[in-house]
Amino acid sequence: MSHFIRNETITASRHNHDQEFPALVLAAGASSRFGRPKAMMALSEGNGQSRTLLDHAIAQGRLLSRDVHVVCGAWYPLVRFRCQAQPSRWVHVADWHKGMAASLSAGIRSLGPYAKGAFVLLADQPLLDHHALAAFGETARCFPDQALAADYGSRPGVPAYLPRWLWPDILALEGDRGAGQLLVGANATRLAIPGVHDDIDTPDDWRRIREEFTRTGLQARQSQG
Repeated sequence: MSHFIRNETITASRHNHDQEFPALVLAAGASSRFGRPKAMMALSEGNGQSRTLLDHAIAQGRLLSRDVHVVCGAWYPLVRFRCQAQPSRWVHVADWHKGMAASLSAGIRSLGPYAKGAFVLLADQPLLDHHALAAFGETARCFPDQALAADYGSRPGVPAYLPRWLWPDILALEGDRGAGQLLVGANATRLAIPGVHDDIDTPDDWRRIREEFTRTGLQARQSQG
């Protein structure tokens, strides 16, 4: 399974509808458990090339939509300068320290009037299966009023799709609360996305996931050779 993402996965027929289905990449945290800004850590793509973790997250977002907004807080604007990829919009959250609710609120408020819903991703899940992620995006487009979420077994989680009717409840969240309980209350459809459990919180997580990322990418290149 390769985790190297090619943006052309999005077909031309979807381009005109990107503003109806934008994607938010949440990358506003201080990475306190990690000890340094993990969004700027480099993932090797082979052949001497590398991209930052945030570059890769933006590419994941583009599997869902070409309209990708990156929500930043701590370490901004440094993370922006270090990023090779450029999203549709950078959204700076001045009160990022208040927690996840502030990031979600800022991201939702950055979206236009034509959005039917929004995809939400984190910047620290580089092993998400990109075929499953693309299928997740297509499902949301077919059922735009239905909340969708990755299946974590006992709960729904990110990546998630938040239909517009759910946004007022999201904007009312406070503190370090994400949309998990709202997704439960909305009876969100859960879809399997391999890699959701592989998020990066600590240096040990980073070493393990970086090795897996490199190994799976090497296997993919060898199978294509």
